[in-house]
Amino acid sequence: MVSDNRGLLAIDESSGTIKKRFDTIGVESTEANRRDYRANLLRAKDLGHYIGGAILFDETLRQSAADGVKIVDVLKAQGIVPGIKVDKGPKPLAGFPGETVTEGLDGLAARVDEYVALGARFAKWRAVIHIGDGYPTPTGLAANAQGLARYARICQEGGLVPVVEPEVLMDGDHDIETCQRVTEAALDAVFTALKAHGVLLEGMILKPNMVIAGSDCPTQTSADDIAARTVATLRRCVPAAVPGITFLSGGQTELEATVNLNAMNAKFGPNPWKLSFSYGRALQASALEAWSGKAENQPAAQAALLKRAQLNSQASAGTYTGEGVN
Repeated sequence: MVSDNRGLLAIDESSGTIKKRFDTIGVESTEANRRDYRANLLRAKDLGHYIGGAILFDETLRQSAADGVKIVDVLKAQGIVPGIKVDKGPKPLAGFPGETVTEGLDGLAARVDEYVALGARFAKWRAVIHIGDGYPTPTGLAANAQGLARYARICQEGGLVPVVEPEVLMDGDHDIETCQRVTEAALDAVFTALKAHGVLLEGMILKPNMVIAGSDCPTQTSADDIAARTVATLRRCVPAAVPGITFLSGGQTELEATVNLNAMNAKFGPNPWKLSFSYGRALQASALEAWSGKAENQPAAQAALLKRAQLNSQASAGTYTGEGVN
């Protein structure tokens, strides 16, 4: 999924999240509209040259396009591996205000069996780490790490490659040093738990945040600083056995996510793992706007997605030179 400078397309927005995004373009979030939007993007010509896997929502994995072709088969025709989001979302962690823990372990083994039968070959589970006054606590980090490890082991036993996503949120006014400290603590907790549960590190992908200042921090740093701190954190915390690290965009703009990824690969390599992307908004924002719910705009939406996928593939190789690249 990360070979040949390819990355992952996170097109697994929950029903609530995609409704918010459709609201921005004045489109009703019906099952048919969600299907048409996603199926069209996944049919962008040559998308598989830049995208190695697509993370789907449960609804999408079960759907067929308007012409009757299963979405899973649309992906396979592109050479893209179908994946599935399996967590049930973060919920408040009892006794620890400001912290959450992700739910969804109950019945997961049975769901994994079903998803494999439906054509999925990898899965994703997101743990959310908030930075605030007095948190995250060691207990909060440990709870989320245990959830990620249990999920990963269940997936490997059931035949799905786990994408392990501990996200330290950009929300807040914390500086980049705080983000780096918390990210290192989160990754340390996660890999301690993964090893304790016997997860095969060679058979997983890590999907972390970049080390970046909070969105409300008055002092924002350069792409080079973000890249240097991110790579340093990964070298300290992530075993070389992990084959690929696909970053989430986490609220960055399309341009920021591409520039920061490129700086890591162009200036701070080589590294023992592939450094690639697993973006949602940072791949789809322009495509969503181009589509605007109109069938006649489907080619423009495909072109917008393909452009961002190509540019991020270049960033994965450290060869991105700007938005004018064709």
